[in-house]
Amino acid sequence: MTTADRPAIDKESLRAKYREERDKRLRPDGNDQYLRLTGRFAHYAEDPYTPVTEREPKTDHVTVAFVGGGFAGLVTGARLKEAGVEDVRIVEKGGDFGGTWYWNRYPGAQCDTASFVYMPLLEETGHMPTEKYAHAPEILEHCRRIGKHFGLYDNALLHTGVQSLEWDEARSRWIVRTDRGDAFTAQFVAMGIGPLHVPKLPGIPGIEEFGGHSFHTSRWDYAYTGGDPSGAPMDRLAGKRVALIGTGATAVQCVPHLARACGELYVFQRTPSSVDVRDNRPTDPEWFAGMATPGWQQRWLENFTANQTGALVEDDLVMDGWTDLATRVRSRIMALPPEDFTPEKMQAAYEDSDFEKMEEIRARVDAVVADPETAHNLKAWYRQLCKRPCFHDEYLQAYNVPGTHLIDTDGKGVERITERGVVVAGREYPVDCVIYASGFEVGTDYTRRAGYDLVGRGGVRLSEHWSEGMRTLHGIHAHGFPNAFLVQPTQGANLISNIPHNLTEAGRTIAVIVKHALDHGFDEIEVTEEAEDAWVDLLLSGPGMLLGSPDCTPGYYNNEGQDPGPRGRLNVGHPQGAMAYFAYIDEWRTSKAFDGLEFRRSRHDPGSPENSENRETGR
Repeated sequence: MTTADRPAIDKESLRAKYREERDKRLRPDGNDQYLRLTGRFAHYAEDPYTPVTEREPKTDHVTVAFVGGGFAGLVTGARLKEAGVEDVRIVEKGGDFGGTWYWNRYPGAQCDTASFVYMPLLEETGHMPTEKYAHAPEILEHCRRIGKHFGLYDNALLHTGVQSLEWDEARSRWIVRTDRGDAFTAQFVAMGIGPLHVPKLPGIPGIEEFGGHSFHTSRWDYAYTGGDPSGAPMDRLAGKRVALIGTGATAVQCVPHLARACGELYVFQRTPSSVDVRDNRPTDPEWFAGMATPGWQQRWLENFTANQTGALVEDDLVMDGWTDLATRVRSRIMALPPEDFTPEKMQAAYEDSDFEKMEEIRARVDAVVADPETAHNLKAWYRQLCKRPCFHDEYLQAYNVPGTHLIDTDGKGVERITERGVVVAGREYPVDCVIYASGFEVGTDYTRRAGYDLVGRGGVRLSEHWSEGMRTLHGIHAHGFPNAFLVQPTQGANLISNIPHNLTEAGRTIAVIVKHALDHGFDEIEVTEEAEDAWVDLLLSGPGMLLGSPDCTPGYYNNEGQDPGPRGRLNVGHPQGAMAYFAYIDEWRTSKAFDGLEFRRSRHDPGSPENSENRETGR
């Protein structure tokens, strides 16, 4: 069907429908509606995959300690090793490297951004992804590959959670304490805890009363279900009645597998996901060999990001749902006559493109799902970027499998859980097992998710420094916290469609800074207060957060529909977009001027008087 053949979209009716669906889901408790895995649910957080190995506490000293063994720790550790900084220790609460991909081993788990841009350090490790969208076992193995290739296992502390990080001014170093009794020091610390590592449960009345089996998807219990992460059939679910609570990205991936395995599967839905075509396929080795010339992954990363940020690019190398969305919007805007290049007309063009795409996604539901009522309830009534867009070729089809039931709650969520089952609208659904696909904490405070509160110069805590919102330079440095680095997207590129690109650039930047300090004998690195203030002012000059606006249906993109307050204004990226930030930070670190940073030799060393020779400030 051509654009001219499509029926006209009643935009005002759609806006009204979007508002109606949003309003029925708004809750005054926002993020407080969720529970942490403590007390009665503490066993949910245990590691079901790797036994804990006993060891003696560490009381030594390292050059760099990195908190988190996911992509952030791996890429930063790799860049430090490449720069010649060998003494790197990764501290990871899981039993191996991988971060999110260590914990998420539910059936069907895979990346939803193309492997060639999502999986970091492919060129450095010589790995060819087997699929356009690699499954979790391959991504986890790639994390291990990075760890082995760069020697990051040698000094790592696994199954170890950091409890405190405190700056020792007398010695210009950090004291790291953990839940394994460690109390070691590090000249530099870096943190890449990520937004997807603290599981949460829905605060449903009676959740603690259920008498059957239950678990969170990030701690999948294959001992109960049978099968394994590689896709072996879950043969122990035959004849079982299973409830899955949640229909976000995790559910979209695991529902097809559960539908094939369970006697009866009940999927409880508060808000449907938008599910577009994934079109996954194996990688052609001949094509890959011809494509993977030196520098190939960086070219792909830049091409993907350029597509996402509206830049004019000749070719779309990645060709996935993300770049299709961006291409549609750009084409609609570029079709405007020159006199209509105003913010209002461009925003209207963006909205028209989104309406068109979401109508296609809703039409796909009707084309795939046989039962009209189920199809109606699976339609997403919001803009595509109000929630994480999903792409899958089997999710909608799973509702055609006999024994699979969508229980739509009309935005209200599950009413309560009893000893026997799950209650919606007064009806109890007896089940043998409840699986919570309720995701992770995203909108909570950084220090809450970290599990510790960084204590910097003068005893000031990070939570105090950020009491009115996050404040950094480049999303990496915070004033008052010398020799400490953050590896995450916010206040940097803030590229949400491909988080690893943010992490690889931060890791490369940190390695250059640390190497400079070590080569020149500097003990301390700290962003000046003026530079931090100037960066925050720059961030606030932009358009603000572009995902999950307040008129969206509630979710983690828009703080569960609650006003984030003044602090929320700082959860943004570079005002000119991700591509501009990546170009800027590359020039910043390449220049070696390090504008905004101050390098110091220890003021407590009698042989190092406080003078210009012991201090270096970026221009």
